[in-house]
Amino acid sequence: MAGRKLYIIAYDITEDKRLNRVRLFLKGYSTGGQKSVYECFLTDSELAYIADELKGLIDEDEDRVHIFQVDRRARIVPLGIALLPRDPSYFYID
Repeated sequence: MAGRKLYIIAYDITEDKRLNRVRLFLKGYSTGGQKSVYECFLTDSELAYIADELKGLIDEDEDRVHIFQVDRRARIVPLGIALLPRDPSYFYID
């Protein structure tokens, strides 16, 4: 989709309740990932919204979230059962 960029969002949340909230929130925006790392194709406005929402879901004194933009020119090397990230034509958010 035009205007979307690939981001990797990784987190380390210290409390189970916050961890589940962050995990469920990010699953709605991700195309893949595992455990505490999600692959998300986002517009600039979606990225801003997600960053703002995550600030409200975490404890900034205890938790950590990293958002990395993946350069489209970068080579991605999947290993094992990993698949290359793919930007779907649409998202279904439950």
